[in-house]
Amino acid sequence: MVATEKPVARLSPALRLRGLLLSQEGVLSIIALISILLLSTQTDRFLTVDNILNQGRLLTEVGLVALPMTFIIITGGIDLSVGATFGLSAVVLGYSWQNLGLPLEVAIVIALLTGGLAGFVNGLFIVRVGVPPLIMTLATLALYRGLAEGISQARSARGYPDWFYTLGQGEFAGVPTQLWVLIVAAIICALLLSRTVIGRSLYVIGNNEIAARFSGIPVDTYKLFIYTLSGFMGGLAGYIFVSRVSTTRSDMGMGLELDVIAAVVLGGTSIFGGTGSIVGTLIGVITIQLLKNGLALTGVTGDATIIVIGLVLIFAILINNLIQRWSNTL
Repeated sequence: MVATEKPVARLSPALRLRGLLLSQEGVLSIIALISILLLSTQTDRFLTVDNILNQGRLLTEVGLVALPMTFIIITGGIDLSVGATFGLSAVVLGYSWQNLGLPLEVAIVIALLTGGLAGFVNGLFIVRVGVPPLIMTLATLALYRGLAEGISQARSARGYPDWFYTLGQGEFAGVPTQLWVLIVAAIICALLLSRTVIGRSLYVIGNNEIAARFSGIPVDTYKLFIYTLSGFMGGLAGYIFVSRVSTTRSDMGMGLELDVIAAVVLGGTSIFGGTGSIVGTLIGVITIQLLKNGLALTGVTGDATIIVIGLVLIFAILINNLIQRWSNTL
């Protein structure tokens, strides 16, 4: 008797659409769309091409740092030092060029390596010494910010050559240059998370780290990698920010970690680890930036903007939890 293979069940288009709409990304996309439509009725300056492209320029730094933060939170970790790493890298760039007299190209490389080294130190203490990520990165938040202030001595570096501003202020094919950098980085991170052994391992680590270790997954190596990547991306974001604003200050990146973590969590990455996606993070970054811009254009003050974004974050999480519970009962 010859065994025959059972036909693989295929989901109908209707079920696929329902699954997409009930996902965290789908729920957030609907909330973002509703918010955009409401804000567009309040001012005619919101949904213009120039404004949308300018917001793409402004959200790049947060987006770049949010990509590796997604990896870290998926594993159940956190990195509170990204804003301080951002500022330290920016200060090192200006100091290396203006005070040490190094070529600007070399100063840029040193700034990127500084960010990577800062992330590596975080990862090393977390995996080798066993310091909890929250405690370790809270300590280095203060350490890196203090180093930035000590190096800069409250002085700013400015007067960079014209070519330096290309990445932060230039355009390519009508799109801000730094936005292309974010797009390429997002594609690489999305593929890394969804199509590689490393990406699948990060989910396993977030769900059960002990089981991951017994399964032979090099947990410490992967953690060290993602924290180093977080620092490097913080350095890259700092470089782009200096290129955009034309100067360096030690307080650059202050509060950046809050925007980054909010965007990642809003995008569906569980703070307890085990779930998340790059697509969701990008939607979270875009939603927060468009809300900030739209509310500012309608005359809403900064404090009220923070309240509205917080309410949207809570609402999105509640709606997603309700939908997930409803889906589990079907």
